[in-house]
Amino acid sequence: MKKGILLMSVLGVLFFAQSCEAKKDNAKTTTEETVKTDTIHAEEPIGNPTDVKADPGTFQIKPLKYGYDELNEYIDAKTMEIHFSKHYLGYINKLNAALKESNNKSNDIVEILKSMDMNNGALRNNAGGYYNHMLYFDIMSPSPQKAPTGDLKAKIESTFGSTEELIKLLDEAGAKRFGSGWAWLVVKADGSLAVTSTANQDNPLMPGAEVAGTPILGIDVWEHAYYLKYQNKRDEYLKAFTNVLDWKQVEENYKKAK
Repeated sequence: MKKGILLMSVLGVLFFAQSCEAKKDNAKTTTEETVKTDTIHAEEPIGNPTDVKADPGTFQIKPLKYGYDELNEYIDAKTMEIHFSKHYLGYINKLNAALKESNNKSNDIVEILKSMDMNNGALRNNAGGYYNHMLYFDIMSPSPQKAPTGDLKAKIESTFGSTEELIKLLDEAGAKRFGSGWAWLVVKADGSLAVTSTANQDNPLMPGAEVAGTPILGIDVWEHAYYLKYQNKRDEYLKAFTNVLDWKQVEENYKKAK
């Protein structure tokens, strides 16, 4: 009888030990599976800029000259997609609605900006947002002309000393702009060049601009333009922007503005 009880006790201990080991193994496997699953980051699908359409209205989208992922080394594809298909599109649709609301039948965005009632917040923000973003997307390229040439190069050097000095001034203007806004290179009424910045979606064409002129280069320093890749490091984004800045397009803008 005592032998039987002893045998049963031994078997019980062995069974208990095996159960514990099995639980440990299961827990280990589950943990490994959880860790493995947690470290898998599925890539979000990126859309096509040609699929983005504005609502019917006076102003429509200017097509993007490159895919969302073509600037990826410096500006990530998801940021480009959100910026173009959400922010830019939103400004266009709201601009058309604001024009209708104010019974403004003009189809000249420069005229609208220059004659802006600055107390009309809806028109001011959305007309600026439309124009500013159209210029911004247009001066970027995956295969940019890396430096200015010809008349623009000569004008930059006579005004700022060098292209490098101009870039420093643009970076400073963008970095020092408190909150959201833009850094600009503009052609003033007398044909001279100047660097300036504006808040929110204002630009140098609007009445009361600190430095008035026609923008030929604009850098968006709203957080939505860079936050996914650069977080709070706006200065790093500004330095990276130089790598996608297409001076050929800036030269075209200069020829039209001077």
